[in-house]
Amino acid sequence: MDTQPTEQALSSAAEPARTTPAEPSAGAAGAASGSAPGKPAFPAPSASPTQSGPRGIRYDFNLGARVVVPEGTWRVQLRDLDTGNVLFDTQCSASFINSSKRFYVRFRIEVWDRGESVFRHDYSAEGRRVLIQFPVGTLGDPMGWLPYAVKFQARHNCELTIAMSDQLIPLFRDSYPHITFITTDAVTPEAYYATYSIGLFFDDAEHIWQPSDFRHVGLHRTAGHILGVDPEEVAPRISIPDPTRPIEEPYAVIATQASTQCKYWNNPNGWREVVRFLRESGYQVVCIDKQPVNGHGLVWNHIPHGARDETGDRPLVERARWLRHADLFVGLSSGLSWLSWAVGTPTVLISGFTHPTNEFATPYRVFNYHACNSCWNDVRHRFDHHDFLWCPRHANTPRQFECTRLITADHVKDTIRRVPGFRGPAAP
Repeated sequence: MDTQPTEQALSSAAEPARTTPAEPSAGAAGAASGSAPGKPAFPAPSASPTQSGPRGIRYDFNLGARVVVPEGTWRVQLRDLDTGNVLFDTQCSASFINSSKRFYVRFRIEVWDRGESVFRHDYSAEGRRVLIQFPVGTLGDPMGWLPYAVKFQARHNCELTIAMSDQLIPLFRDSYPHITFITTDAVTPEAYYATYSIGLFFDDAEHIWQPSDFRHVGLHRTAGHILGVDPEEVAPRISIPDPTRPIEEPYAVIATQASTQCKYWNNPNGWREVVRFLRESGYQVVCIDKQPVNGHGLVWNHIPHGARDETGDRPLVERARWLRHADLFVGLSSGLSWLSWAVGTPTVLISGFTHPTNEFATPYRVFNYHACNSCWNDVRHRFDHHDFLWCPRHANTPRQFECTRLITADHVKDTIRRVPGFRGPAAP
């Protein structure tokens, strides 16, 4: 807990007072690598708590539990109503008290004046305005997180606002008319009773922002833990204004590009063989990556030969339309795979640097346990957003990127054959 001025906690169960934890940076919260280094991933809360209590007391839950008391002889206590633990108990005057935990806790705030209880408030978001904010610059993460925000709204019956990238809002706005969607720049911090920030908090060793490390519970399920709702995964509902097929012929969609090389399928012949296999099976193969070529330095990855080039910086609702009508999708641990899952298309997901528990469940997950794998989910290795060739265990050795280099085209083709209604020949 944090209090200004710092006071000694009275309860033996209380946490020691300490300096207020810093706001997570864009990198720490899993925001896009394009964010400025050190830039906060989320808007700051209002300088003063937004709710008024008696005798000049102010409080809210916009960065954990926050309480301000004027000069006087006060005792302030924070309690977790679900566990029964007293989290903080202090004597103070003219102080700003802030809980150390920023994720959802069903707090009780109680204040005494010279031994008399003058204010008690149990957290209740029903009918109140709550903000849940996602970092911008990423596609797949918010796709997985959104259903947990929806669960939060249903559980608490609150007036929920979700702040996210303007590119994502058209996907969700019409499917969730009871939720307000805004951009991060449009956040008015003074308007909310409570605020929760969802992200991938890499350096949160003290579990300030997340109760469980996301690398242990899964990229999307971490939102359920942060918001205190059932972490069982649910796909979001996606709005697609144009319901028609983009082409009449049967087609499969692929997405081969990623933000770092460890996310790529690094088998040198993989995509060429799979595209040929799909074409021979009667499908057009449509590539919907943002860029036909991507890389860094001396390493560049090109759209596979034989794929129809539908790359470009296009609206995500257009990408969703291509995906919804596809017979299947083949991709990586990246945003378009999450969008494919969201629209209900059979999704063949190729990844080795993440463990299968990291992403959504799919019967078409391609993973090779014989190779080095799952470094992303290993808390001993901090992911470096700025190292395009990040491979923490085998960098600059013959084993670099073996996690996907050793995933064979035959392995992927056999997985594709299991997709219901697949038009190609059975396995030889």
